[in-house]
Formats: sequence, C-alpha cells, structure tokens
Amino acid sequence: MRQVRLDVNGEVHEIEIKPYWTLLFVLREKLGLTGTKFGCGTGECGAWTVLLDGKVVASCLVLAPQAEGKKIVTIEGLAVGKKLHPLQESFAKLGAVQCGFCTPGMILSAKALLDVNPDPSEGEVREAIAGNFCRCTGYVKIVEAILDAAQEIGKGCE
Repeated sequence: MRQVRLDVNGEVHEIEIKPYWTLLFVLREKLGLTGTKFGCGTGECGAWTVLLDGKVVASCLVLAPQAEGKKIVTIEGLAVGKKLHPLQESFAKLGAVQCGFCTPGMILSAKALLDVNPDPSEGEVREAIAGNFCRCTGYVKIVEAILDAAQEIGKGCE
C-alpha cells in the first residue's frame, strides 16, 4: 500500500492504495464516485472517461499513482451545487440519454472539446465523441445536445 493525494473535483483526497489500482477503481470503489463507468476494460468504450488536467483519459488504463498532482474531473464535478453544467442541462432538455451508461463519458468528452473550441462544427463534435460508444441513441440527439450547450456557454451561461 502507498499513500497518494488525488485532487478530484476540486477536493483533495489522501488515500491508501495499491500501486497497481487504476484510477477508475479508486474513483468508484474507494471514493464512491460511480458516475464513471467500467465498460470494456481496454480503453475502447469511453465509459471510463474522466478529465485529467483538462484532457480526456481512459481511467481504466491510468494507474491511480499517475494521477497524483493532477486535477481530476468526473461527471460528479461538473454541477455547481444544484446547478447543472450547460452540457448536463442540454442532454436532459433534448433527451440525449436513454440508458445513460455512456452519458458521463459523452459529457466529459464534450466538455474537453468546448473548453478548447467553444463553437465547434457538427463534424468536430462527432470527432470529439468518437471514442465514446453508445448502443442506444444513434448519436443524433447527443450531437444536438452538445451543439446546444455550446450556444448556451457562448451566451455566458457557464
């Protein structure tokens, strides 16, 4: 076991971990943040998406010690109190969810895109979420929700 300090959603956690534990395991099983999902376990599905210093990473492939000293954002960290992030609001408003399993990863991938490109084209949105698989929606409403959120963010709603 070894002690690590993880900055998750703006809160620092000092936690004892085994050096081979993945960030996904620590988030879900040790910190109780279950919004990040375990899908394929090989970094192919996108259910594992978290932001590490603003970049999309496969939390199922990142060892928890590798995240020490970096800012980790999970889906739970987007809302401010009871106020949802514009992406979360747009996904709900436009019905961009069905089973919801892929939704956290989709939203975080979209956030990473909008942080660097606040006015993306449909093609840029599709490229940004290409690593996130959805078996339910066909992606149309997801893309619409991301573009809608981009407009809201552009109006200064974030």
